[in-house]
Amino acid sequence: MSDTSVSFAAPLQIWTNDAESSSVGFVILPAEAAEQVSGHELMRRLELGKRRGFGSVKVTAHIGGSTWDTSVFPQKGRESWFMAVKVGVRRAEGIEEGDLVEVELDLH
Repeated sequence: MSDTSVSFAAPLQIWTNDAESSSVGFVILPAEAAEQVSGHELMRRLELGKRRGFGSVKVTAHIGGSTWDTSVFPQKGRESWFMAVKVGVRRAEGIEEGDLVEVELDLH
């Protein structure tokens, strides 16, 4: 676990692209968690002198017994962050659209 971790619960949402027969599961970080990620991103940007692609922050995500490396992305026009949840994780953890998901993020 990193020095900076963020824990939150958020409902799993599913976005479906019917034209391509695909879907993406994701969570939107609640305000307090989003504020912590924003502060971390600002500090990293000041240290490095630049932002990562799309303003993203690298994280190690933990949901139940599943752990994976991914990124969280700022939502354009909102003061929140978005994190995709892989199909494999959703299946392994038995989570479906609308389920409240307990998430822990180690910020890098």
